[in-house]
Amino acid sequence: MEESLQNILIFTITPQEAILNLTLALVCGIIIAAFYRATYKGVSFSTSNVISLLMLTMITTLVIMVIGNNLARAFGLVGAMSIIRFRTAVKHTQDIMYIFFALAAGLACGAGMYFIALLGTLFIGFTLLIADLIYAENPLKKEFLLQIEYEGDEENNRPFSNVMDKYCSKNKLINVKTISENSNLLELSFYVILKNNNTSNQLVSELKNGFGIKKVNLFFDEN
Repeated sequence: MEESLQNILIFTITPQEAILNLTLALVCGIIIAAFYRATYKGVSFSTSNVISLLMLTMITTLVIMVIGNNLARAFGLVGAMSIIRFRTAVKHTQDIMYIFFALAAGLACGAGMYFIALLGTLFIGFTLLIADLIYAENPLKKEFLLQIEYEGDEENNRPFSNVMDKYCSKNKLINVKTISENSNLLELSFYVILKNNNTSNQLVSELKNGFGIKKVNLFFDEN
């Protein structure tokens, strides 16, 4: 009975197995990082995110090897990790998905399940790549945030409507803000989809020349 209990609470791993686990974790991390780079759709790609995925896979493997079947180590690790606070907000759901992807691959490598780790990494990675190719949004239909400051009554016919209809296939008013209480100066915010992204400069130029328009800003909406 005591011998069985010791086998449950104590986990031993040879140096050769540890090196093999970490090496496979490195390979899986490189593959995951490559798929992340291939499917990334944001405008501000960060190399640190790629390196983080690579290191997260290896670190998870190391943690699993340290814990093994030792319950005391497992509870101790939970207590130690509880003092860590992550201040950086994850902006995209895609990033969260890849974090769990790296964690799962690291768990499999740390547990010595080499076939599952490598097969799962490749299968999930290619599935994400294929899904990205099939369901990727049309680059010609990206949303922009258009802000216009002009003097007038928001309820009346806006003088820039014809210009927006000329260059935008879709526009949606999302916010109206009063700039000054002593005048009719308003700031209107729109989500717009351009008919042609190359005409953004012409859109801004024609809007600025419109009657009563004080300022025009056009931003790419990454979300």
